[in-house]
Amino acid sequence: MIRLGAVALIVAGMGVASSATSQAGGKATITREAGWGTTAGGESVDRYVLTAGQIRVRILTYGGILQTIEMPDRHGKRANVALGFRNLADYETKSPYFGCITGRYANRIALGRFTLDGVTYQLPINNDPNSLHGGTVGFDKHVWAATPMRTADGVALRLTFTSPDGDQGYPGELRSTVTYTLTVNGDIRMDYTATTSKPTVVNLTNHAYWNLAGEGAGTIDGHKLYMNASRYTPVDATLIPIGSLDRVAGTPMDFRTPTAIGARNRAGFEQLVIGRGYDHNWVLDRRDSTFTKLEVAARATDPSSGRQLTVLTTEPGLQFYGGNFLDGTLVGTSGRMYRQGDGFALETQHFPDSPNHANFPSTVLRPGQTYRTTTIYRLGVAR
Repeated sequence: MIRLGAVALIVAGMGVASSATSQAGGKATITREAGWGTTAGGESVDRYVLTAGQIRVRILTYGGILQTIEMPDRHGKRANVALGFRNLADYETKSPYFGCITGRYANRIALGRFTLDGVTYQLPINNDPNSLHGGTVGFDKHVWAATPMRTADGVALRLTFTSPDGDQGYPGELRSTVTYTLTVNGDIRMDYTATTSKPTVVNLTNHAYWNLAGEGAGTIDGHKLYMNASRYTPVDATLIPIGSLDRVAGTPMDFRTPTAIGARNRAGFEQLVIGRGYDHNWVLDRRDSTFTKLEVAARATDPSSGRQLTVLTTEPGLQFYGGNFLDGTLVGTSGRMYRQGDGFALETQHFPDSPNHANFPSTVLRPGQTYRTTTIYRLGVAR
């Protein structure tokens, strides 16, 4: 893969300017578009534009949403490769989690219920009969406080949000920080931290939808996908893991060799019938069992454009979702409708419903501990 980017740095737009030179001779900038939108509740939402070399990313303070991600193809033609909306109202009322921070608990919790230290907690049921992505008003539906920054290798936006004790049924006041860094080498780095006032569970991720041919360009069936995983967590009829860690070998769940996303998703495999396609968690083949070191989780390539996305993470799991429930009712930033299979998500995470499975890596966070995880979206062009 050819890495994209440049190396000189300028931070602008907030009354702060700085520069540094390097061999590549490019620049990185971050600018604030104040008052980009106003929520139905009257909160002002800003948009930040991060640029480094040939990459441009737009981030909303509402939900920490990656609204657009622009990158070049093998001929240098730039396109937005992230699904999203033109306006805030659509994110508030229609969004299937496009580009947002999901929490307190990304993915599903069975029946919206878990027990911790002998106490059972009930969460909102917003994906009948389960709780999904933190409940009815998850982290994706709040305005986060934002601080733009410059870094040694790019520009960054630090977002913070405090969820009060009992929010959506979860115990403990949870103070969360997500820092997006766009590096001059073409990385979108996401560093997550959180602390709590009471024992709780936490599982944060980003829910970007990708189409490397370009947002609105049609199906992603021809994208080649590699995942560094020899097992996955099969699900029941409500997409809750049944508790086993099944081998992918000999099934359409095996992406250890790069394979077209659409090559096997209509093969009649029971798990794909349940999910209407791919909507499962893969168990990453990690060398580091402490979940503190970055390792390659997946790589997606669009053969037509050459654009490539590599996902690195400290997390133990990866949810691959093939856009199965896009149905033509949503109109994106390009003005085109999104239909089934027009985008895919690669959500780094702990496993779905982990609080109810003792054999899954724990998602419990206690006072005095710091939740800490990192994921990188590495953008480039396949050789």
